[in-house]
Amino acid sequence: METSVELAGLASAAAARLIDLLATDGWVAVKSSVLSLWRSAHPERVEEELADARGELLQAQQTGDGQELQGLLVAEWQARIIRLMATRPGAVDELRALFGEELRAAGTPEQQITGSMTLEAHVSGGDAFLAGRDMTVTRGGQA
Repeated sequence: METSVELAGLASAAAARLIDLLATDGWVAVKSSVLSLWRSAHPERVEEELADARGELLQAQQTGDGQELQGLLVAEWQARIIRLMATRPGAVDELRALFGEELRAAGTPEQQITGSMTLEAHVSGGDAFLAGRDMTVTRGGQA
C-alpha cells in the first residue's frame, strides 16, 4: 500500500506530464487513454475541460504567458488526479502505465531529481539563505 506522500508525488508527476502533453502534438495519441482514466466519472466533462485547458495553454504560449498558466494547470490537474486515485485505487497502475517510467518512482525516497538551478540573493546588512533542496541553519548551537 502506498502512502499519501507517494500518491501525492505520483499525482504531481502525472499532472505535470499531462499538461506537458496537452501543449504538444503527442496529445492526440494519448487523449483517449487519459479520458479512459475518468471512464466512471464523467469522461465527457473531463474531455471538455482538457480541451479548454489545451486551448488556453496553446494561446498563452503564443503570447509568452505559457509558463505561469502551465503551473496553474498542473496544480489543478494534480488535485483532480488525487481525487481520482481516492475514488478509483486502480487508477494508480493505469497512470503509471499511461505516463511511463518517469512515474514509477514518483514519490518514493529513492526518487532522483536532476537539473540545474540558478539562485541569486542581494543582501544588505543581513543574512541570505538559498537552497535548492533541504536546508538546516544553525546559530549558537541551536537549529
